[in-house]
Amino acid sequence: MPPRLSHADLLQLKRWNTPTIYNGWEQITSHDRTREGINLQETRDFMPHMGPMVGYAVTVVIEPSNAEHPKRNLNAWDEYRQYIFEAEAKLGLPEGSPKIVVMQDLDKPAVIGSAWGEVNANIHRAGGCVGVIVDGAIRDLDEMNAAGFKAIARRLCVGHAHACPVRWDCDVEVFGQRVQPGQLIHADKHGFLAIPREDEAKLLHAATFMDANECNTLIAAARETTGQSKTKMLEQLNDAARRFGEAAAKEFQRGGEWG
Repeated sequence: MPPRLSHADLLQLKRWNTPTIYNGWEQITSHDRTREGINLQETRDFMPHMGPMVGYAVTVVIEPSNAEHPKRNLNAWDEYRQYIFEAEAKLGLPEGSPKIVVMQDLDKPAVIGSAWGEVNANIHRAGGCVGVIVDGAIRDLDEMNAAGFKAIARRLCVGHAHACPVRWDCDVEVFGQRVQPGQLIHADKHGFLAIPREDEAKLLHAATFMDANECNTLIAAARETTGQSKTKMLEQLNDAARRFGEAAAKEFQRGGEWG
């Protein structure tokens, strides 16, 4: 596998929305773009004004309805926090890499309590995390905003119930998608994309190429049709669609619907 992406690459990825990143990813991946990588259930971005977040996944499972978990491991929070603070070395990430907590809530479809609020937002921020994707709830929304900690979740709630880490540094399933520790995540108000490790290196180029391809062909043609007859408009748009597909097929040496 090639080295992980540089901080500069991550900053450039953050400039684009998640659908744009997906448009590039689908050109370079051998995975099923209809089922893999993307959330299959609806998410809610509670901080859309923060824009996209990009980082490497650190994973954890909770079950706030179960009062036995805090009793079974009195040091669970301490051990989990150590994992968060040492994740770069454990996962082979460059020091200082942004991390995104991907948390599976076992209480689905009910939401009993939240592990997220003002305290954990600030603690995780100190540990190098930029946000969380949790298929349960968050609370202290204003305080999490003040901490600059982005949250994509299912809903809000009032209490924390018995929320504590059950297990961590493991594969999790959130919003219908499996995520592995260390996977590169791109997420915004549209949902999230968990990029397979082998697709990382080509992702930025693919996304920027496809965005430019759209602007230079389809969008440009659509903007230039004002005042033309419907026949001429359709000819121009169909020609742009062909050029768009040909450019993608040539750049990524693949056929399919753009070939």
